[in-house]
Amino acid sequence: MSLKYKSKPAKSGKATSLVIFLHGYGADGADLLGIGDSLAAHLPDTMFAAPDAPEPCRGNPMGFQWFPVPRFDGSSEAQMLASMENSTTELQGFLDTMVVSTGIPPGKTFLFGFSQGTMMSIHVGPQRKAALAGIVGFSGRVLDADLLKTAKSKPPILLVHGDADQTVPYESLGIAAKALKANGFEVTTHTSRGVAHGIAPDGLGLALGFMQRCLAG
Repeated sequence: MSLKYKSKPAKSGKATSLVIFLHGYGADGADLLGIGDSLAAHLPDTMFAAPDAPEPCRGNPMGFQWFPVPRFDGSSEAQMLASMENSTTELQGFLDTMVVSTGIPPGKTFLFGFSQGTMMSIHVGPQRKAALAGIVGFSGRVLDADLLKTAKSKPPILLVHGDADQTVPYESLGIAAKALKANGFEVTTHTSRGVAHGIAPDGLGLALGFMQRCLAG
């Protein structure tokens, strides 16, 4: 099964870079794609794409999930791990397809995740043989720290988290950064003060600057 996705073309009409948004639990690709409108003026040669996760969400039938969450939906640990493996395979295939269909190389491609989408970005991005331009992650965590030991590539990573987040605890930011740095990743972190589970303007501005620097460098 190939992931369904929505996209926005580069404002300049000629895309030389790509941002792939990975949404959170119970949402869909359209949930984040609108961020592309805010970024396009500053990244005119960038195409934006946002796939739907491969499974209907147990906790929200109108949305999708990369994997079930036992404390939200009563799923088992085994079901969560099986779904995570399936979504990893689907996302890897999607990334392969986007390289071919757009002609934009991995080195000009970003993963931009929110919540569960951040978890998948950190989980999948480093397992790509060709390094991505970078990974931007809001309000997420590392799913499997041991997997970082076998990373095939180490793209730069920006992690942003609100200190009032009660969905994915704020402490996850420090834990993720420590695990990534211990395995040789270049990691930048930012705390959005007073922000709950969401993307605030300060974090989005940092994400823009991070991507601009990665593309320039």
